[in-house]
Amino acid sequence: MHESPERIPVLVEDAYDDIARCVAGRIAELIRSRQDAVQRIVLGLATGSTPIGIYRELIRLYREEALDFSNVVTFNLDEYYPMPPDSLHSYHRFMWENLFEHVNIQPRNVHIPRGDIPRAEIEDHCRDYERAIAEAGGIDFQILGIGQSGHIGFNEPGSSAASRTRLVVLDSITRRVASADFFGTENVPVEAVTMGVGTILEAKEIALLATGEHKAAIVRRAVEGEVDRSVAATFLQKHPNATVYLDGAAAAELTRRKTPWVLGDIEWTRPLEIEAVVWLSQVTGKSVLKLDDVDYREHSLTGLLARYASSGDLNGIVFNALSAKIRGRSNLPQGKRIIVFSPHPDDDVISAGGILRKLRQNQNEIAVAYQTSGNIAVFDHEVRRYLDFLRRTAQDFGYGNELLAPFINNVEDFLARKEPGQVDSDAVLMLKKRIREVEAISAIAVLHVRPDQARFLNLPFYQTGKVRKDPIGARDVEIILALLDELKPHIILVAGDLSDPHGTHRMCKDAIDRALERYSGESPEMWYYRGAWEEWSVAEADILVPMSEEELRLKVSAIFKHQSQKDRAPFPGVDEREFWQRVEERNKATAHLVDQLGLPEYFAMEALVVRPSVTVPASPAGKPPPMVASPGGPSIRGGAPGDASRG
Repeated sequence: MHESPERIPVLVEDAYDDIARCVAGRIAELIRSRQDAVQRIVLGLATGSTPIGIYRELIRLYREEALDFSNVVTFNLDEYYPMPPDSLHSYHRFMWENLFEHVNIQPRNVHIPRGDIPRAEIEDHCRDYERAIAEAGGIDFQILGIGQSGHIGFNEPGSSAASRTRLVVLDSITRRVASADFFGTENVPVEAVTMGVGTILEAKEIALLATGEHKAAIVRRAVEGEVDRSVAATFLQKHPNATVYLDGAAAAELTRRKTPWVLGDIEWTRPLEIEAVVWLSQVTGKSVLKLDDVDYREHSLTGLLARYASSGDLNGIVFNALSAKIRGRSNLPQGKRIIVFSPHPDDDVISAGGILRKLRQNQNEIAVAYQTSGNIAVFDHEVRRYLDFLRRTAQDFGYGNELLAPFINNVEDFLARKEPGQVDSDAVLMLKKRIREVEAISAIAVLHVRPDQARFLNLPFYQTGKVRKDPIGARDVEIILALLDELKPHIILVAGDLSDPHGTHRMCKDAIDRALERYSGESPEMWYYRGAWEEWSVAEADILVPMSEEELRLKVSAIFKHQSQKDRAPFPGVDEREFWQRVEERNKATAHLVDQLGLPEYFAMEALVVRPSVTVPASPAGKPPPMVASPGGPSIRGGAPGDASRG
């Protein structure tokens, strides 16, 4: 048996709420342990979407279980520079809105690096910050996320293990990721004040959290790679009491998840057998049916080979299983009631445009349910363009000028005065919502789906006007439940990816899951598609939908109808290609791999995962059960087993 390559304890779980409760429970345990001795507990806190669930659980513990924060001292990791404390983007504001103002913490005990002081005073401020941490007795428990460049805090590639609180220049990847919050990379500050790696490593206990496929590669580098200044998170390997918390998606590239057979004997299942044979085919460059005994023996798969009379028998079983996944139009449902849930008004065509067209051709009763308006993802210049159209057509046909002209002028005045990242007025939000709706209707028309088959749900959680949304509430669930009760679907298509950079896909899926728990009808089959950032692997997928060159062209044409998202999408993530470019590459790559495995050659393919039951969350096919600790064991104590979220 080979030794695990993980150099730091790792816990894996699929539900973020579980890990939020776990980490919050550990913090509560520390707070209560110090209360008896009238000692202060010192917390190192982070911002972003990663810790929000932890903060909400801490607030609940304060309100419902009398958790006392009066003796808690906090130090935040970082703050943008320059940044006024009352800015929408300020971490000062974030922390007060998401935690401090909801508990009984003493304001004098809250410490956050300042982004509003003159540059000449920054060095002294950083020294004072370090001194304050030392005078408080050091940090007892530090929460961290991990950036896609491997940064912790804002310690970008090249940071020293001995670095202290300082002013840093932000990496270009960090700024691109942050562009969602700032409505454009050009609005993201180029500098920040951050605790140093050395400061972080002096914390007595550390919890690093990450979720989503987009974090998987950097997580593996941080957990299994050598300690390297180019990836600041690798320094955590030197800490005696640090633990990494991941969801299944963020853990996908870890050896124990991706190729567990190289670590020793495992319990083989059919999905895992398929995954191993597909991997072996790729490693050797052979098609499945050409793999031989030597290939299996030389690549740590003798245990799998021993289960079968010969490699030929195993190859045939896997080849047939892969072939059965390919579902052309004749092998797709006919005459069924189907709801395609789309988190934003373009996810349907981006991720499932091919299968949506085939399901429509098969005379299924289809409703496309757009869960959010997507209005914050519309540039202001798009609104100006439509306003100019309204003004000109009003002049051409002589309608409504006495009402329309003042309205147009008011909206244009607001846009002229608007600061970067400022929340839009109600009128602008409505206009942006309608822009997304007409684009969505135009897009599905390319696939021969009628306008009346589109449902715009406008879930309330999204209607903040900001990138950061409210938690999923009762009304969000009721809206989806009402649609399920009305349409009684046999099948629902759901965005099952977790790489959406602003978290909306994850929240939309949560709302559907909660509605299905209350749904009294026959449980529909769930088909998960992935968004613009990832595709299901051929081994993971249950359905592979082939597309001809013409069908892919139609899908791309449908994506083109979302003009407000073309050329330069407001929230592209790290990949700055247009959505249609990512889709074309992704769908062609899936088909190319199928061809390499020795199956029939197709021009392009979409991949979906099927879950027959929706009442009990299922782990990804062939993956180990949740909450698996590395051989070193977890360092966290207290609370329930948990999961993690985005850094």
